[in-house]
Amino acid sequence: MFSFLERNPFFFTLAFVCVFSIAGLVEILPGFAKTARPIEGLKPYSLLETAGRQVYIAEGCYNCHSQLVRPFKAETDRYGAYSLSGEYAYDRPFLWGSKRTGPDLHRIGDRNSATDWHDGHMWEPTSRVAGSIMPAYKHLYHKNVDFETAFAEAYTQKVVFNVPYDVPNGVQIGAEEYKKGDKQSLAKAREIFMAEAKVIVDEMTNKGVKDAYARGEVKEIVALIAYMKSLSQARRAPAK
Repeated sequence: MFSFLERNPFFFTLAFVCVFSIAGLVEILPGFAKTARPIEGLKPYSLLETAGRQVYIAEGCYNCHSQLVRPFKAETDRYGAYSLSGEYAYDRPFLWGSKRTGPDLHRIGDRNSATDWHDGHMWEPTSRVAGSIMPAYKHLYHKNVDFETAFAEAYTQKVVFNVPYDVPNGVQIGAEEYKKGDKQSLAKAREIFMAEAKVIVDEMTNKGVKDAYARGEVKEIVALIAYMKSLSQARRAPAK
């Protein structure tokens, strides 16, 4: 057999690729499966944060911002603790990004945890970062966030991917009361969503956003700020 392979370079190459591939899979897959697990204490995104993540994706924020702090001193000094694979276990899709026109945002909630900072930054970026080239996102102060789509995503994560929603002392989305096709059964989920939004709205200064909330509306900026604040090490804190 070996003499045959030595005389036939094509089959030798083919055999080498097959053996190398099998060995690689045996070596790599177990480790990948292990590191892809959620790190201890990782919390899934709340309903409002999920809605904000959808706004983040829709606005294309990942085109200018990464969400991956590499284990280099220059990066950890600037952005905070380096990212761990298990932190992305509930991210579908992941938003690592491939370009940094702006700074990495994976620890933005640690660097800037105040709602007021994010509020001012999204309304007029240069008011918080001198010389910023980021455009203002004032339209987010006028568009209502899509609550039902946010719930649908969180519900799918729970049912299909076994994300730990509605567990004791965990993130609640009201999925236990939901009946497919029955919008009335979303009442509990909406109550949770509105309570989350109130915390952000109360800390904002924009009158239009506050008036909208009083009418039962939540603007996209509220959800986006909630998502920005969630990008912090608080999501990876060990369970107590």
